[in-house]
Amino acid sequence: MKVLKFGAVWCADCLVMKPMWVRIEAKLPELKTEFYDADEHPEVLEKYNVKDIPAFIFLDKDEQEFARKKGIQNENELLEFVKNNLDK
Repeated sequence: MKVLKFGAVWCADCLVMKPMWVRIEAKLPELKTEFYDADEHPEVLEKYNVKDIPAFIFLDKDEQEFARKKGIQNENELLEFVKNNLDK
C-alpha cells in the first residue's frame, strides 16, 4: 500500500495532520507515503481529482486507488485503517 498525502503550508488542517502522519509512519516503517504540496504540484492534484486538502489517497500494489480520506482524521482510526490495509 502507498498513501498519497496532499496538503499545503498555509492549510491549518494539514498542519494538524502532519505530526499525526509522522507518528503513524514511525510505527509502520513499511508504509510507503508521498507528500504533494498543493501549490508546488497542482498537476498531481488534478491527476487525482483532489479538490480539498488535506487529502489522503490509498493505493494498492497495482497503484490503483482503493480508498480516499479528506480533512482531519482521528489518529487511532487512521492507524487502524492503515494497519488493516497494509498488505493491499
